[in-house]
Amino acid sequence: MNDLLIRIKKKSDGSAALSCLRPDGSVTWQRQNGQQGRFFPLHDLTHYAVEAVLGHARGFYGLVAEGWDLADFGNPWPRGPLPPEALVSEFIVGFLDRERGAGVEWSAAEFGGAAATYFVQHGLDAACVVTDDDLRHVRDKRRELFAQWAALPAGETLELRFSGPGRGPTSA
Repeated sequence: MNDLLIRIKKKSDGSAALSCLRPDGSVTWQRQNGQQGRFFPLHDLTHYAVEAVLGHARGFYGLVAEGWDLADFGNPWPRGPLPPEALVSEFIVGFLDRERGAGVEWSAAEFGGAAATYFVQHGLDAACVVTDDDLRHVRDKRRELFAQWAALPAGETLELRFSGPGRGPTSA
């Protein structure tokens, strides 16, 4: 098996736990309590949808497959700043999280305007072009994953497979 195995456990107390089993057998995991237990499973599923549909092999899950631990994604950033492809993934996921919070679906043109500002602020050279079709495909995948999560009984675990760097993501 050359895939990253992603497991998101829904706990009976409303918390959640994310664990990732790498192809080399190593594991990184994180418990998500309180508000984090309600927010992060959907955020993590959005990462999966974005990275799988758009083929971001070095987004969040690609970096985890490469050996980043979940604790590496935040201050003090022990592995240094995120690579540009991961920043693109983070921007798209954040855009979709904000969209979900607002209860609207923004267009690719609105996405492009926000992306241009973000890229200038973060000193990124590459343009991030996402079409309305791209957004539709990502949202469809995200809805599918959210439905699986909502239907998952407390105490159970949702499992997804993500292909490692250089091979592209796979669907669940």
